[in-house]
Amino acid sequence: MMKTLVVSSLVFTFSCLTQAADNTAPEVELKTDLGTITLQLFPEKAPETVKNFLRYCNEGFYAGTIFHRVIPGFVAQAGGMTFDYVKKDTHEPVINESDNGLHNRRGTVAMARLPDPDSATSQFFINLNNNTHLDPTKDGPGYTVFAQVIDGMDVVQKITKEPQGKYRPQAPDLPIRILAVTVKP
Repeated sequence: MMKTLVVSSLVFTFSCLTQAADNTAPEVELKTDLGTITLQLFPEKAPETVKNFLRYCNEGFYAGTIFHRVIPGFVAQAGGMTFDYVKKDTHEPVINESDNGLHNRRGTVAMARLPDPDSATSQFFINLNNNTHLDPTKDGPGYTVFAQVIDGMDVVQKITKEPQGKYRPQAPDLPIRILAVTVKP
């Protein structure tokens, strides 16, 4: 009885940590200067956000962008600036889907946005901690979680350890680029 209870608790804990992980969901590989990060997307939970992200992936938009905002213990943000910090032109913003049951936990990926909840375009961030303050509340929307890192959190951690501040605060001194993006069905 005790073994069953412990195993059940472990299974429940693991399922909570992986949130909506699904072996049939699309995956995206981000090849960076420091290694590859693999994301599993959640189209059932954030359909418009995933569609928007895949559009940028399939257009080759992310190749050459950098991790331009890295705050150890908080987030690693990418997807909108070139190595020389020029903001790329984007498509129209996507609607906020933060009330989808997914939470900004360590290893999840969410859309960056301005104060307007419906202002997310191409930039995304990887949560480096459980950032529950980024989740929606009864008072307003949060930041839309649409994916999870399923391989390569060690690469994300390497990014956070790079020296920062030479050119911009919260940016690695040597730009960490996304070199290529591969979408897997």
